[in-house]
Amino acid sequence: MNRQCVIVTGGSSGIGLAAAKAFSARGADVAIIARDTAKLNAAAEAIRAAAASPEQRFAWRSCDLSNLDATRAAFAELEADGFVADVLVNSAGVIYPGEFVEMPFENFEINMTCGFWSVVHPCRVVAPMMVRRGSGHIVNVASVAGYLGIYGYTGYSASKYAVMGFTEALRFEMKPSGVRVSVVCPPDTETPALQFEHTLRPKETDVIAGGIKAIPAEKVGSAIVKAVERNTYLVIPDALSAFYFRLKGLLPEVFYAIVDSDVKKARRSGT
Repeated sequence: MNRQCVIVTGGSSGIGLAAAKAFSARGADVAIIARDTAKLNAAAEAIRAAAASPEQRFAWRSCDLSNLDATRAAFAELEADGFVADVLVNSAGVIYPGEFVEMPFENFEINMTCGFWSVVHPCRVVAPMMVRRGSGHIVNVASVAGYLGIYGYTGYSASKYAVMGFTEALRFEMKPSGVRVSVVCPPDTETPALQFEHTLRPKETDVIAGGIKAIPAEKVGSAIVKAVERNTYLVIPDALSAFYFRLKGLLPEVFYAIVDSDVKKARRSGT
């Protein structure tokens, strides 16, 4: 029996790396795609070390996934080496927070370019192959900011709301062909990107967060694997975040009042 082949974008660190290691531990062949070659090489060794058997295969490619031609080329190279995705996990992206009226436009733009198109382009390459085969699973990593507008995250929320809408529509289109689709919405997660994010985001955001601790990347990686194993569409790997998803859906006016109150509290405290 052929081993499952998993391709993970953004697999050199954070959630992508955690997911790649989790799939490796379950016996899959794993390829990762990201930009930084040094990080990719180190990540590939960590993924190999997590392998369930010595027969598994691993690969990596450096690519700017916001460029469609470059994305096509990277996936073609992997296909030539025998890596054809049974599972595609799209975890590539960036986070540049800041209040909208003050943040540089290029920061807003990069949220959209790297947070949305870097999800769409790999799907554009892989989805037709999965449809022809009549099988496969696409997992797009969005965020809590994809269903809650977060103070200081206009650019990032815009990109992740776009990912949510894209993925939902893609699910309906792919299901009749036997291709499964999932979207994962983690809250703050312990990654190198989060450390950089904290240097840019407004203090009001921290007050609204209320001291909520970031969850481990491994928890999100495990949730991604379970989404594939159980064919779950919407995955929110944190109980409080799942509560706010339901609260906003059922009582949006209550959710808005809570956030407005937190913003006022932050302003009164001089943050």
